[in-house]
Amino acid sequence: MEPLPLKDIHLPASVAFWPPAPGWWLLAVLLPLLIFLCRYLYKRIRRQTAVKTAGKLLSAIRRDGGADARQTLVALSALLRRVAISTAPRSDAASLRGEAWLSYLDQSLPDAPFSQGPGRCLADGHYRQTPPADTELEALFELCERWLKQQAKKR
Repeated sequence: MEPLPLKDIHLPASVAFWPPAPGWWLLAVLLPLLIFLCRYLYKRIRRQTAVKTAGKLLSAIRRDGGADARQTLVALSALLRRVAISTAPRSDAASLRGEAWLSYLDQSLPDAPFSQGPGRCLADGHYRQTPPADTELEALFELCERWLKQQAKKR
């Protein structure tokens, strides 16, 4: 018997780097979309949670607000500031004081009620000799509820 004439082993060509497989193209498109979607949902849930919690705290302040009008003003001001910091970038709202703070609050409402309406007592109510009347506080509570509802609608 005669030996068979065998040829040497030929290795296949190496896999090229370019063009990538379709799965890599799909991953390159879907990964940024997934990151964007997760970021959007996180911000939305965070905003809704902050506004919902603030609504509950506003109700608690209203319920317990009969003790001292000045303490009620301090609590309302702190609550609005916490919501503003939670729903907007910290640099936009954290350092604002006085008229700038009232102007910031007016941005989301059409008729400027903080600068020219019942919300004005948030800026100067702490320094008045007489505490704000119950009617002023009630109008301020209504205004704060309106502002919170507007914050929940914001994107």
